[in-house]
Amino acid sequence: MSDYVIAPPPQPAVPVLGGGLFPVRRVYCIGRNYAAHAREMGGDPTRETPFFFLKPADALQPCAAGVVVDHPYPPATDSYHHEIEMVVALQAGGRDIPVERALACVYGYAVGLDMTRRDRQNDMKAKGWPWEIGKSADASAPIGPIHPAAKVGHRAKGFIRVAVDGAVKQEADLSQMIWSVPEQIAILSRHYELKAGDLIYSGTPEGVGAVKRGQTMAGAIEGLGEITLRVV
Repeated sequence: MSDYVIAPPPQPAVPVLGGGLFPVRRVYCIGRNYAAHAREMGGDPTRETPFFFLKPADALQPCAAGVVVDHPYPPATDSYHHEIEMVVALQAGGRDIPVERALACVYGYAVGLDMTRRDRQNDMKAKGWPWEIGKSADASAPIGPIHPAAKVGHRAKGFIRVAVDGAVKQEADLSQMIWSVPEQIAILSRHYELKAGDLIYSGTPEGVGAVKRGQTMAGAIEGLGEITLRVV
């Protein structure tokens, strides 16, 4: 007999390519992890201490490959931006994980979008307030199927791009990350106890921009396929 006083919410999960579901615990995101994007956002593209923020796990919007998914334009914004990112799915965690052992924690990789209410984020920055209202809208974390690293290897290079209505808006190479995936895992583990089920959105390249209702976004990463979303 359940002791819950209300029905518990469903477990957020992401489909795995080939079958099965990856249960999600937390969603970490790194800011300004490509030099050109750091510059376009008014930041300093150096290897100083990186910064992270979180999205709620129920902000994930799983997207099947080869299917156009309706993506809801959120309320309270007139500047809703795309940020294409590679997502890292962890099968293990811990504290103070050494860089050289970090990839052993990785289950797989996926295509993701960090959708952002940019006007609201800028408001928060100006006031010195937290970013959640800009970064954590419902469905603000579209994600494709997770590709197990056992099948696709560890993704340290290869194209990453997003197109809007067929026009490429962001395009770079994963090798241009300021902080590599193993470094991100190691740094995060100094501040949190990472666990199986955690996701890391690993940063976006330059070219972020607004989308409007009726437009279609297609995000792709070499070796990880493509996701397609229609803004509605």
